[in-house]
Amino acid sequence: MFYDEVKVNFKAGNGGDGCFSFRRGKYEPKGGPDGGNGGRGGAVYIIADTNVADLTDYHYKPGWKAKNGEPGRGSDQHGANGTDILLRVPVGTVVIDRETEDPVAEVLAHGDQVLLLEGGFGGKGNETFKSSVNQAPRQFTLGKPGEEGEYRLVVKTIADVGLIGFPNAGKSTLLNMITNAHPKTGAYPFTTMFPMVGVLEYPDQYERITVADIPGLIEGASENRGLGHRFLKHVERCKVLLVMIDMEGTDGREPIADFRVLLNELKLYMPGLVKKPELVAANKMDEPNAPEHLQAFKKKFKGKVYPISCVSDEGFVELKQALLEAVLEVRLAEKALEEEAEENSNH
Repeated sequence: MFYDEVKVNFKAGNGGDGCFSFRRGKYEPKGGPDGGNGGRGGAVYIIADTNVADLTDYHYKPGWKAKNGEPGRGSDQHGANGTDILLRVPVGTVVIDRETEDPVAEVLAHGDQVLLLEGGFGGKGNETFKSSVNQAPRQFTLGKPGEEGEYRLVVKTIADVGLIGFPNAGKSTLLNMITNAHPKTGAYPFTTMFPMVGVLEYPDQYERITVADIPGLIEGASENRGLGHRFLKHVERCKVLLVMIDMEGTDGREPIADFRVLLNELKLYMPGLVKKPELVAANKMDEPNAPEHLQAFKKKFKGKVYPISCVSDEGFVELKQALLEAVLEVRLAEKALEEEAEENSNH
């Protein structure tokens, strides 16, 4: 089972209590205050790790708590700080507060680390309150409680290209043939039960892009029908959309109608998705009815259409180059925006 969304409870450690103590030695029957401070409670950090595929660990163990700080002791001994916990999550994870439904943190690259909850401060021992006018302080303070919260962890796949289409359109087969990913393929709906990400290499151009196979959408996916509603969120961070259409019209499907339905589902889920650069892979061109359907499709859709066949490898070279060019164009635009933002922040 692939878990890309879970409910969790996190708590930072409490601070240790300060100590109330006076020295009592053989030659110091009335020694001064020597109560040490309590240690600080452990904090809770979220860290992105490419070696973590999903949120299975948090599904089976939804509650996590950092260590409390140790209490102070006599002889001026301070309590040890509680151990922090580093919660490793997949790259692209968003932490959402379950009470407000507001995002509170996200990690977008391997190694990104965010402090989610701070540990409680340790209490002060009575030695801390010693002064020239208060030589025998009887004050001490208790440790503060650590922060805690109830969250939803949501994984949103980060990939350059999001591969979308109806079940049996050939997405998994295409991903299998052009990248290093090996998703399950078969002649029945919903062979892909979770997003798969593969790397598409361009050795001659010293480039590589990532392609994510988003599990099959159906009409009504944005309204929680089928499997699509679970996976539409994985399209959000893709730079380019590759819409795969079955040009043969298997099982009486209409390529033009399929394309319109897919775009409509994206728009209903998040209007901004349809503004992403978009290419169409017209698959199954080896089938007898495909050329006629392609001609009709091109009359209705004026965008970039690439006829391909996952049986004969037709059109793969052109499609792969088009994907690279589209991704590089977006990367260039993003870099320009980052440089502009940095320049504005410096002024």
